[in-house]
Amino acid sequence: MAFTNYQIFLALLQITTGSINTLSTKWADTVESADSSGNKKEFKHPFVQACAMFLGEFLCLLTFKAVYFTLRRKRDGSEDENTLTKGTREFNAFTLYIPAICDMVGTSLMYIGLNLTFASSFQMFRGAVIIFVALLSVAFLQRRLVAREWIGIFVIVLGLAMVGAADMLVSTDDSKHSRNDIITGDLLILTAQIITAVQMVYEEKFVAGLDIPALQAVGYEGLFGFATLGALLVPFYYIKVGPPFSDNTTGSLENVFDALYQIKNSWQILVSILGTVVSIAFFNYAGISVTKEISATTRMVLDSVRTLVIWVFSMVIGWQVFQPLTLCGFVFLLFGMCLYNNILICQTYRFIRDSCTRRIYGNVVNETNVIVNRPADDTSNP
Repeated sequence: MAFTNYQIFLALLQITTGSINTLSTKWADTVESADSSGNKKEFKHPFVQACAMFLGEFLCLLTFKAVYFTLRRKRDGSEDENTLTKGTREFNAFTLYIPAICDMVGTSLMYIGLNLTFASSFQMFRGAVIIFVALLSVAFLQRRLVAREWIGIFVIVLGLAMVGAADMLVSTDDSKHSRNDIITGDLLILTAQIITAVQMVYEEKFVAGLDIPALQAVGYEGLFGFATLGALLVPFYYIKVGPPFSDNTTGSLENVFDALYQIKNSWQILVSILGTVVSIAFFNYAGISVTKEISATTRMVLDSVRTLVIWVFSMVIGWQVFQPLTLCGFVFLLFGMCLYNNILICQTYRFIRDSCTRRIYGNVVNETNVIVNRPADDTSNP
């Protein structure tokens, strides 16, 4: 199938903005800036960064409203035909509160983990969500997994194990991340995938049937996540935690005042925060559009390309050294995801099998025709 220029644009937009989202967040983690006490420290504020991400998702709601009211003013019913606005627009918005809270907890845990591990590992370990979604779907949605899906899950587990082992090997040569930090970060990211899987299963069971426009759903989740996490920043200021979960002046779980001081004193951090806000908005738009214009499986493949971009970029700028086991883990992850989602692997196997079968049986048929059609020996002259 030939892709249109618009579809190619959407694919590139998803890869670019998705990569920028992770890389800009990790960039902020590496920048040193003066805090409220005047000491220069790296920007370790995962909850503030999570708020920035939810603000970006909230922009999707503003975009939805702008598109909807623009189309509605035409008075030709186009708001019911446009892919961004058609669907059930009147519903109880608090139906989306539970997935928003899941998103809030999962994102916060992942950003804490990102402070402690590599950007590429952060992205690769997010592939574990397939495992937990599958298991929860079996438990709560009465779904039956076929053999291909179970094999895909097993291959993904192997890939994740390789990535984790590679992180341990890299940590011996990396001065910024200790082995304990990397183990903690990877485990936090894996835990976040369980919560993300709960969100996805909940949305499939209670939200999918409502036919809510995707931009509107993402926007409401961003609004709820931003409002809830923003309110939690107050008690977080008084909760004392130790390293490696805190590096601010008060030793708090989150110190928003330190974060604001560091943003004020560093244009790099400000740019990275704005990059997180803008990129997540465009990434959600691109992902939704790719699903509608092409397919959900294409969206998954593009997300894997994003992982590769993040990994290569991290090595080029020195955030991470090359470890062959990481490449093996990525290959296993990609193979397992394609197998689970029935992309390319089974089709390629059937194509090769059928080609071999035609070649073998074609040769047999040709040899048979030669024997059958061979002229009989001339016996007229003894």
